[in-house]
Amino acid sequence: MPASLPRLAVFDMDGTLIDSLPDLAACANRLLSHYGLPPIDSEQVRPMIGDGVSALVSRLLAHAGAPAAGIDRAEATTRYMADYTPHSTDLSRPFPGTVGMLESLRASGWHMAVCTNKPVAAARHILRVLDLEHWFVAVGGGDSFSVRKPDPRHLLGTIELARGNPKHAFMTGDHHNDMATADGAHVPAIFARWGYGRPEMEAGATVGADSISDIAYLAGELVPA
Repeated sequence: MPASLPRLAVFDMDGTLIDSLPDLAACANRLLSHYGLPPIDSEQVRPMIGDGVSALVSRLLAHAGAPAAGIDRAEATTRYMADYTPHSTDLSRPFPGTVGMLESLRASGWHMAVCTNKPVAAARHILRVLDLEHWFVAVGGGDSFSVRKPDPRHLLGTIELARGNPKHAFMTGDHHNDMATADGAHVPAIFARWGYGRPEMEAGATVGADSISDIAYLAGELVPA
């Protein structure tokens, strides 16, 4: 492998690098309260995460049932994002072991990137506030391209932004979208079992990881130097 082309580790964000459920759920309840709808438990929000903000809001309103039937989904999504962005790091934190894992990868010569369905401005804001942005050479958000996960072009576009090569990259995520985008891009995939995805979402992964601390070792197995 040319020295000018380092190996690339690509990560999903919510449920993979960052435990963002507390802020996503808090914002969900503020949105529901605005519309006079009953609150929702954070564990009910967990499976709604992974397909972007508009999907999350649609699922919240669907969960609320008939009283939410007349609510404009686009307006609710805009309201959710306007509230979420300034509060996106109130409670969210990197999963334990995240920084140590990134340190290990960098020490082994890896470059790192983020591929998330979250809007890129919101993703960068969260990474910056949580002091993680400096680890990543690129961030491919849900609005960075004309497509997003599970479309493989989202991952391929992120790899291109990072000046990487799919043959020397792998993807880590906790959702079936991550596994599908990696499969479509012919990139090995690690399923993050510590995240928000249901166990069946591991289908299609190259390998599963119980802990984020396992990633540095698995990376070397998947994409040898």
